[in-house]
Amino acid sequence: MSFRLKARVLPTLATAAGVAVALSLAGWQLGRAHEKEALGARLAALARDAPVVIAQAQVRAEDLEWRRVIARGRFEPRYGVLIDNRTRHGVPGYHVVMPLALGGGGRYVLVNRGWIAGNPDRSRLPEVRTPAGEVEVSGFATVPARSHFELSDRVIEGRVWQNLTLERYQRVFPLALQPVLIQQENQANDGLARDWAPPGIGVERHYGYAVQWLLLAVTLLVFYIVTQVERRREPPV
Repeated sequence: MSFRLKARVLPTLATAAGVAVALSLAGWQLGRAHEKEALGARLAALARDAPVVIAQAQVRAEDLEWRRVIARGRFEPRYGVLIDNRTRHGVPGYHVVMPLALGGGGRYVLVNRGWIAGNPDRSRLPEVRTPAGEVEVSGFATVPARSHFELSDRVIEGRVWQNLTLERYQRVFPLALQPVLIQQENQANDGLARDWAPPGIGVERHYGYAVQWLLLAVTLLVFYIVTQVERRREPPV
């Protein structure tokens, strides 16, 4: 008995395309895992540095991203927004983002103050307690994404926003902003939750997805070989 590969055009092209896509997605997942590992190593190194004070002088985002920072000023609730679809332990809610007027005002830095649960009636927004007077905020400096994948054009409904970018915020509130967002960590007796997930979390998940895509590529190849190989009986001698 002998075997012959039939190699029909359409199955061959479909298998080649499927394997290429699966390998590409596996490579992308591995790349994401390596990025998060590098970020985790960078955070570990930056955690040993003293916090940087953000004041009214303009700073550069690349100098502060993922560094510990401190800022002193006054919260401006009238410019605050709620970032929608943020869950905590399975409970839907919002992230509270509010500008902090630095020093005597004139320049601001956005602060993600933390998470608050939503009301069952979504037309009623939760009440956010804001400390009066000057406060000190400490946490990590982050750079909000420049763009997001959004299913609808209705990304802003009053104080409720689907996502946050500095460019979008400044179009609505033309304030002089520092180019970073502080992810607040210090407690302020305001009822907001601040148990942030580490930025490098999920490395194992990316490796798991990469393995799944590699297994899919192997499965496609095996299926192709099984279905395209033809067995031939040798004539008797």
